[in-house]
Amino acid sequence: MRRPRAVLFDWDNTLVESWEIIHESLRQTFHDLGHEPWTFEQTKAWVRRSMRDSFPDLFGADAARAEHLFYRHYRAHHLRRLTPLAGAQETLDALHRDGLPLGVVSSKQGDLVREEAAHLGWSGYFGRIVGAGDGRLDKPAPEAVTLALDGAGIAAGPDVWYVGDTGIDVTCAHNAGCTAVIVSADPPRDGDCLRVPDHQVADHAGLHGFLREHGITI
Repeated sequence: MRRPRAVLFDWDNTLVESWEIIHESLRQTFHDLGHEPWTFEQTKAWVRRSMRDSFPDLFGADAARAEHLFYRHYRAHHLRRLTPLAGAQETLDALHRDGLPLGVVSSKQGDLVREEAAHLGWSGYFGRIVGAGDGRLDKPAPEAVTLALDGAGIAAGPDVWYVGDTGIDVTCAHNAGCTAVIVSADPPRDGDCLRVPDHQVADHAGLHGFLREHGITI
């Protein structure tokens, strides 16, 4: 695998811990719409695509209302619940010191990701933070990766790493012709389909070792 010329990251559960607040917000949405709330395991299995791509399948004609309800709860609580994953700060510090262009491609609304990055003091790490609604198509469309690299002078390709935690992140990387690096102890699945990343580590400590193998001091 080539040393990267740029590194893009997924956001939720790749750099920050957010499963609990996402689950709570989704349960509240189900409750408000009179549906049986999901279990935590169901939430983790389902949450992959952006809402504009996934909520019409889930809520049909109520998709717009469901999105409003979800984000009403999420916005009320997300910043005080925001927690970086162990080792994520060190990952970003090392890549930034090395001079590598960094970016974010997320399925969450772009304004929320940028708000969370600013809250953590991480905005300066990233050239572009791209989320749902920022472009014509959302992740895993390759256009989202192209938008995140805009201004870096680097085209999508194997020397761009996309670091995520789920199967849709593998799909996003490969759709754009990039290298997929998964940070998760679980096999990356997109629905019931297993996705094969180019490299997988269990956590950021494992990612640190992988970066050292590619000459990045950490």
